[in-house]
Amino acid sequence: MPKMKTKKAAAKRFKVTASGKIKHGVAGKRHRLISHNAKYIRQQRGTEVLSKQDEIIVKRYMPYDR
Repeated sequence: MPKMKTKKAAAKRFKVTASGKIKHGVAGKRHRLISHNAKYIRQQRGTEVLSKQDEIIVKRYMPYDR
């Protein structure tokens, strides 16, 4: 039986925490920041945890990162 392949795009964008949750970078931080206020930019710092339904999809893309 051949090995399953990891979707490399997903592996570069998501990380698995020790408890098995999926972390991702927040959207809306690349360009056009002049049109957003300081509160928005501040709240978009760091990473967030995916919702449960999205987590199921991403874990299918990364079979060996569980």
